[in-house]
Amino acid sequence: METSQSNDPCTPPSASTAADDAGCDLVTVPARQGLEAVDILRRGTGDAVGPVLHDDGGGTLGFVVPAGTAAGWDVPGSTCTGTGGCGLRLRPEPPVEGSDWLLPPGEADLATDPAVLRRALGEAARMIEAADSCR
Repeated sequence: METSQSNDPCTPPSASTAADDAGCDLVTVPARQGLEAVDILRRGTGDAVGPVLHDDGGGTLGFVVPAGTAAGWDVPGSTCTGTGGCGLRLRPEPPVEGSDWLLPPGEADLATDPAVLRRALGEAARMIEAADSCR
């Protein structure tokens, strides 16, 4: 189990909306599992997905979740980076150099519900395991 909490400095406020002023944390997973989870979340009834960051070079996806999620995140194979109470501010440009938005802010919900994401990541892991065992 990997759980990470960092005290990264906050990004300076931008021309953000009042809705994202509370900030966010970031759950990072391997790209394959993350892409499956995005598909699961987008197919779900009422299960919305927030902005998703893709780090092509690192092969990861980052799901924006509500600030404070890192304190209780315990999903094996993933990392939740907290922002020390400051929160990650969402901007149209990706917050990390070498990354890009798979689902940019403004085109997705404000953040993905951590409980919904946890279920989708579990389902994605089971689907990948089943597919790999058939090879």
